[in-house]
Amino acid sequence: MQRTIEKFLAGRDLERGPWLVVAFGLGIAAWLLLPGRVHWLAFGTLCAAAGTGALALDREGEYQRLRLAVASLCLMGLFGLAVVWSKSALVGAPGIAHPTLVEVLGPVIDRQDRGAEDTIRLVVATRLEPAGPVRRVRVNLTSAQDDPALVEGAQVRLRARLMPPAPPMLPGSYDFARAAWFQGLSATGRVLGRPVLVAPAPGGGSLGQMRRALADHVRARLAGSPGAIAAAFASGDRGAIAQADEDAMRDAGLSHLLSISGLHVSAVVAAVYVLVIRLLALVPPIALRVRLPLVAAAAGALAGIGYTILTGSEVPTVRSCVGAVLVLGALALGRDPLSLRMAAVAAFFVLLFWPESLWGPSFQMSFASVIAIIAFHNAAPARRFLAPRDEGTVTRLLRHLALLLATGVVIELVLMPIAVFHFHRAGLYGAAVNVVAIPLTTFVTMPLIALALVLDLAGWGGPVWLAVGKSLDLLLWMAHVTAAQPGAVTMLPGMTRATFGLFLGGLLWLALWSGRVRLAGVVPIAWASAIVLLSRAPDVLVSGDGRQVGVAMESEGNGAVLLVLREGRSDFTRDTLLEAAGQAGDVTPIDAAPGARCNPDFCRLELRRARRPYVLLMSRGRDLVPIPDLARACATADIVIADRRLPRACQPRLLKADRALLRRTGGLAIDLTTGDVRTVAETQGRHGWYPWPTIPDADGTKAVQPQRGVHSPQPKAPPPQ
Repeated sequence: MQRTIEKFLAGRDLERGPWLVVAFGLGIAAWLLLPGRVHWLAFGTLCAAAGTGALALDREGEYQRLRLAVASLCLMGLFGLAVVWSKSALVGAPGIAHPTLVEVLGPVIDRQDRGAEDTIRLVVATRLEPAGPVRRVRVNLTSAQDDPALVEGAQVRLRARLMPPAPPMLPGSYDFARAAWFQGLSATGRVLGRPVLVAPAPGGGSLGQMRRALADHVRARLAGSPGAIAAAFASGDRGAIAQADEDAMRDAGLSHLLSISGLHVSAVVAAVYVLVIRLLALVPPIALRVRLPLVAAAAGALAGIGYTILTGSEVPTVRSCVGAVLVLGALALGRDPLSLRMAAVAAFFVLLFWPESLWGPSFQMSFASVIAIIAFHNAAPARRFLAPRDEGTVTRLLRHLALLLATGVVIELVLMPIAVFHFHRAGLYGAAVNVVAIPLTTFVTMPLIALALVLDLAGWGGPVWLAVGKSLDLLLWMAHVTAAQPGAVTMLPGMTRATFGLFLGGLLWLALWSGRVRLAGVVPIAWASAIVLLSRAPDVLVSGDGRQVGVAMESEGNGAVLLVLREGRSDFTRDTLLEAAGQAGDVTPIDAAPGARCNPDFCRLELRRARRPYVLLMSRGRDLVPIPDLARACATADIVIADRRLPRACQPRLLKADRALLRRTGGLAIDLTTGDVRTVAETQGRHGWYPWPTIPDADGTKAVQPQRGVHSPQPKAPPPQ
């Protein structure tokens, strides 16, 4: 066995490097996935022992490559664990304990204008207690409350209602508390009344002010949705894009165009590189004495770095900038610019400074698409397809277009598991529409925006802005038409972390190796695909506070519908419930469901699963209910859900999901057919951002434990009809 592995590694010296970055990422992932400090230390100790042991053993033996591979992979895993643990300890900000009404006094750290929502977001550094530490809080205010002088560096005083950063509403949903922990945010809230400007910002203007001024200029020159998207391309400010346009771009597979990432940075860098090298080539004294690729690469790198800083230095932009700089370096040195080693170096740089980005969809999607492009174009069939041959211009163009379409399909297939894991949705037509949208954005829209901004210095940009608007009108038309097609988006139940790990492991194996051995990656991908296709959506969804309940039901003629106990005031609540249920469309109040009986205090709903009827009893009122009446109602129910603590007299047959239980488990996803109950707490571990209860509940409620595989007992008798 050892000889086989040694022989395998001996023939792949150039392919082993990217796996070191994979091991680094696995160390970061282990810190997130393992439950707590003891497990983190055990993992680190195991990596250190295996790494040092491999280096110490068989120093003069015949398995040198195997020994070095084991040692380097283990030590990189240990390094990844240490990096993310250290950053968490350095920047992590504990959330406030409970909602509170406070006066906030301090400097503005960041300002974001979200014109489409009529909202301004301010991040303020303040002391929430007189002798307490300085904390960052994020507050929202409307344009009616705004003062244009509230910019970065200004001192402000305001009253706000603050909330702790919210944990996931349901298992698998967005974890804002984790994001806030690494952003150093201790609370979020809404401003009450008008803020008071205590001291204006110092002169000179910040990058944030420059970014907003550029976005305002673009929107002043180009109105409507095209102006909002053009401002996003120029400055990274997406706040003015209408929600309908955002949704259409997302469902059409074009949302990546709205986020400043590889496409935009590459367009800027490539344009500057080509422009500089062509202009300098026209000057013979320079062309004969200076190595033009080096000068052009330096100019392109400076342009890419400047564009990255101007647009906010988001992780996808930084990743793209690092990759572009590496490509420029390869071009200047005459090396192959499309290399997996280049992508690995860029990934290592991002993870070294932003290790928390590993489990975010932005990092995963951006690097997955880059790796897919490089691996596909370096594969032998693609190289043969693009090999030079004696053919006409039209034939050669068609061949390149076919490869572009095939590349789009590969990218869509690679990104599909990531989209399903994070967003519970998979697009079908993105590959086709991107064949037109990407060249349109790269070679038409962005160069026209740059030209218009330059001509605006002399007041001549009007005609060019008109052309920009027409190109963006075409882009939006394609997005809306594609998103409106039947089957444009398929909603699927969320997958578990283990299933997602099978997908990622198979995709990495398929991409990072060469030859027939890479085909072994198809096995875990096929296994994970079968799990997803055979998985069931949960029957009952319960939010962590018990106020939001979703029940999946089959409706004659309408297919699956989602019944909700309360219709939330925000689209976020509705969208989260629908995504967790693997459904699209809208929700239906439980009151309107056949078989539901509701009064101001409770709703009773009967549903049938696995040839057995189940009765749900859900609290929705605030008044006290006589304990004997409550006890009788609970005794006829299988599951009772409440946003308050219920007395011991309430004893349902299966599960009592009241405040006492939900404080320990967070949101629930219940599968009545299998008896499986998934909880938010089982995915959190003992990390600082999750509000684990420290005081035991006094009523002795038996809670579902925060771990997978909890099976509720079957009903002792059918509930009364």
